[in-house]
Amino acid sequence: MASLAGAIELAAKRAAYSATQLARIAWYTGHYVAGRRKMGPLTNPGEAPYAEEFASLDRERLKIAFRELFRTDWRNIESGVYKLPLETSRPPSLGKLLRLSKDYLRDTESVARRKYGNAHSEVLRPDLSEKYPRYYLQNFHYQSDGWLSDDSAERYEMQVETLFTGAAGAMRRQALPFIRRAIDGRDPASITYLDMACGTGGFLKEVKHNWPLLDATALDLSPAYLGKARAALGGERNMRFIEARAEATRLADASFDIITAVYLFHELPPAVRKEVAKEISRLLKPGGAFILVDTIQYGDEPGLDTLLENFPRGFHEPYYDSYCRADLTALFDEASLRKCDETVAFLTKATLFERPRSTIS
Repeated sequence: MASLAGAIELAAKRAAYSATQLARIAWYTGHYVAGRRKMGPLTNPGEAPYAEEFASLDRERLKIAFRELFRTDWRNIESGVYKLPLETSRPPSLGKLLRLSKDYLRDTESVARRKYGNAHSEVLRPDLSEKYPRYYLQNFHYQSDGWLSDDSAERYEMQVETLFTGAAGAMRRQALPFIRRAIDGRDPASITYLDMACGTGGFLKEVKHNWPLLDATALDLSPAYLGKARAALGGERNMRFIEARAEATRLADASFDIITAVYLFHELPPAVRKEVAKEISRLLKPGGAFILVDTIQYGDEPGLDTLLENFPRGFHEPYYDSYCRADLTALFDEASLRKCDETVAFLTKATLFERPRSTIS
């Protein structure tokens, strides 16, 4: 009887997972198609097409990689590596969905206007330049207000999930097995964890969903995005929120067991990447784990390289191409962080690094 009950429970979980993910894919794919129609082609009218370095897109491989992501996601849930995603039990209301949809489509028109006008510096203002680094004061993705308004924070998750046609959550979850590995059976309440550049807290919410007692810190430079994360996570235990630069957090040396950075590094200039890597190393305890979650790079999925090549042409991402060419192993080696493992999940790669324990007895 116990085995039958377990089988029924697993079947119910699988049905809930499948229904939720299919609905999300349909919803976000529909918005992606609508958004692309508003955005138009990569080049302005009358301009010659870009000369492409890489081979044409392998559309079959794109479909296979997309399906593989969700199979892997389900296998991790089925085997108990992590729980069913939050959206399975907490779907958004119809009213919220309609509001997000209307806002997304309206903002897409503004994004298209900036794209064709090359208007990516609307947030580069004297009053903001006193507080934020120059690289930060850009309309990344040509989005309204950059990272610096409540409206931008409110639409961020909708934009990201639409960009990846509903796959962003599943891609980010592929970092959870590395977090479980870093916890390694210890009491989660004894583990100090930092989500660096936490954004609106979407990934951190999944982490706390799986390990609610984890001693967690959310850090971001945007007060609007940090405020959104605080609203989403304020009811969680053992949570604190820090507004600071990733390269200069002012947090104590060797104060964290685990640090994650999700979609941060591709938005940093090469020199700042090195600073952030060194800061992460400084913040980690000996034996601590750093988990980098970011875009795949050239060569990770050769049939998809042209997608990476064209991404910064359609969206303002000035440091993206250099990130796709970066030697991450060398970058983090220089900061005394050793690469241990890696997972490619559709268009995202999760990489586990470790700060070695001292060999001095």
